[in-house]
Amino acid sequence: MNFSWSIFLDLGLICAALLIATLIRSNVRFFQKFLIPNALIAGFILLPFYNYAAPRLGMSTQGLENIVFHLLNLSFVAMSLRGMGMKGAGKRIFSSAVTIIIQYTLQVIVGFGLTLALIYTFLPRLFPSFGLLMPLGFGLGPGQAFAIGKGWEALGFEGGGNLGLMFAAVGYLWACFLGIALITIGRRRGWMDSELSGLIEQRRLRTGILPSKESRPVGSLLTTETEAIDTLSLNLALVLGVYLLAYLCLQLLTFLLSLAGAMGAQLAANLWGIAFIFAAVIAMFVKRIFRAFKIDHAVDNGTLTRLAGGCIDIMVTAAIAAIAIVLLTRFWIPILVIAVVGGLVSTITIFWTVSRLFTDHLFTRAIMFYGNLTGTLSTGLALLRVVDPDFKTPVATDYMYGTGITFVLAIPLILMLNLPGYWYSTGRIGYLWTTLAIIAAYVIFSVVSYTLLAGKRAFRNASSLWLKE
Repeated sequence: MNFSWSIFLDLGLICAALLIATLIRSNVRFFQKFLIPNALIAGFILLPFYNYAAPRLGMSTQGLENIVFHLLNLSFVAMSLRGMGMKGAGKRIFSSAVTIIIQYTLQVIVGFGLTLALIYTFLPRLFPSFGLLMPLGFGLGPGQAFAIGKGWEALGFEGGGNLGLMFAAVGYLWACFLGIALITIGRRRGWMDSELSGLIEQRRLRTGILPSKESRPVGSLLTTETEAIDTLSLNLALVLGVYLLAYLCLQLLTFLLSLAGAMGAQLAANLWGIAFIFAAVIAMFVKRIFRAFKIDHAVDNGTLTRLAGGCIDIMVTAAIAAIAIVLLTRFWIPILVIAVVGGLVSTITIFWTVSRLFTDHLFTRAIMFYGNLTGTLSTGLALLRVVDPDFKTPVATDYMYGTGITFVLAIPLILMLNLPGYWYSTGRIGYLWTTLAIIAAYVIFSVVSYTLLAGKRAFRNASSLWLKE
């Protein structure tokens, strides 16, 4: 019989790496000291295998990319089915969207500004969109950075797709390694909630394994008779059923938008990239139906949390392992300059703005934003689990809905990214001025929105990185 084993080979390798990472974390003090998640350790264990050994064995990273995409969506379905209070969520969600737009704008300014500086000094033949791969790789992820960079190759940008992957890989390094260090700094400086900071000092959180004689906390409860259906089976069926509804919804939207021509088809393709938002919205709708018919008691929040956590562990490992290591020595100087400056600007401004823009779960939000806006959503969730292991705060949910608003607000900015390439290929200076005008508009929007949302806190103690009250 000719059965496909590819997905189970990838899952088997991921799970083997997670077991090895758990052994390492429970015994090596370095990983305990910096609270490095097992999934990150496992991902870097598999990284060299998938870059060098796997291709020789006929394996690719496509399976990993599929795992990352689907498990990200499923994790948000599970978290949304739990149903959290949305009181005051409107301002929190819009504040999340504004924070993301601020970072996109700053990263575009840094990337494009440094590229122009290099063009007019040391590297006159540098493609003007080169630095814009930094916000694509940091803020949107390797898929979008590769796709857009690949499209620029037709305008004369040699190796644009692979350079996009390089910036995304550097962004992962910023997110993973500095993110863990920032958690340590935040704990020591008292930025973290005192309750969580106290838990981190416990040995069991350091090692990641509960001691043999310690009582086990209850992670989930039975809501069904196992003879009929296991509680895990019921909750898993609900998660996968909602995901099927999300898929059908996106298929319908794709069909309807395709009737509008090429632009509609392009918009539909972009919607699949934020499928987790559609999945989460449908999950919340299903949750409301369950409550209306008074059958929501059959759904166990603890089991859904475990499902979300399992999805994230496997997803993060796969995301790190799928990074393409591309050695492009020709561009190492501009990559280093732009990535380092961009990473520093993002780190500083994220913590500065979040501590003034929000009024609850400040450090948790800052870490989530940092992980997402230097790496991807998967690294953001990985860092979030360090400071919010059971997703008890609304931080992930707020970010998710904020991303939906951001998608609409960022459309002009994303379209603008092509203009410097047109300037390069045609020589028309108007493309450059249009680019600068759109950036200026986003700067004005960011400043005005931030000031209105933050109110009196907007510029309080402006010289301090973290506003603590």
